[in-house]
Amino acid sequence: MPIRTITVVYAPACHFCADAQDALTGLAREIPVRVELVEAGSAAGMALVGAYRPAMFPLVLVDGALFSQGRLPRGKLRTLLGQATAAGPR
Repeated sequence: MPIRTITVVYAPACHFCADAQDALTGLAREIPVRVELVEAGSAAGMALVGAYRPAMFPLVLVDGALFSQGRLPRGKLRTLLGQATAAGPR
């Protein structure tokens, strides 16, 4: 089963960001994912913010593709990861 990469671009003192980080920590115990945290003010964070122009934080990417902005849609993420896991390599 391939390990998916979830990148979270977060801002300091952002309650949606803290909530997403907590949710992803729990998810990583159940599903093989790698969570990358990127501070929005870092060089990498500024590049991602420039590329995706999120209206809200956190900006969440799954395997480098835009997934969400703002509050993390947990059900949608589980569905995406479940479909990818079920499909598996062929």
